Amino acid sequence: MSTDSGAGIRLVRNATVLVTIGETTFLVDPLFASPGDIPPIPDTPNDRENPLVPLPDVDLSHDAVVVTHRHRDHFHETAKEQLDADVPLFCQPEEADEFVDDGFTDVRPVDDKASFNDVTIHRTPGRHGHGELAEEMGPVSGFVFEADETVYVAGDTVWYDAVEQTLERFEPETVVLNAGEAQFNQGEPITMGVSDVTAVREATDATVIVVHMEAINHCLLTRDELRAETEDVHVPEDGDRISL
Repeated sequence: MSTDSGAGIRLVRNATVLVTIGETTFLVDPLFASPGDIPPIPDTPNDRENPLVPLPDVDLSHDAVVVTHRHRDHFHETAKEQLDADVPLFCQPEEADEFVDDGFTDVRPVDDKASFNDVTIHRTPGRHGHGELAEEMGPVSGFVFEADETVYVAGDTVWYDAVEQTLERFEPETVVLNAGEAQFNQGEPITMGVSDVTAVREATDATVIVVHMEAINHCLLTRDELRAETEDVHVPEDGDRISL
């Protein structure tokens, strides 16, 4: 159980966040690797080794784990080594067998929705880029956590109609977006940039929190650039917590 009091979102690093709703804390997309443990994402504008920054000194206590997809910057083998094997782990159905192969004993693939303690967990669509590149990136998901508060963690997606429909369907109080405008040497970005974040901001009255920045070599949009180009958006530093 997290020692944080009350509902809130804590950015750990990159897409790793702690979502606390009621008495339950979910650890989302655990990236526990030390700086330089992961090779650079290939075919990108620089060759810096990942992660670029260390893990902040925060309490990572949690009741369950949620993995939006198994790209190395969202689930690295270090997490496999450090997480409890029997932790409830929610994931995409396509990736459940891989978590079982990793040794996890309580893997809970989410087709549509699932329940945990006092929280209903809905799996939502995502599009990891544009056109053929999005297809090559493989399946990705977002998750909506619904209890007294409703939190939408969009995952690695760009703005498109399914994100808008998710906002309309669930009317969340809080939205967590993965930005950084990650990109390769060719093609359009595969995560949100300024225009995507702005589109979400205009589509909802929710508190908008933007993460997935300044930790991986192909995420080129900085926090300061995003802050300068948007309004009424929270762009936390690693370790920061925002109460709901």
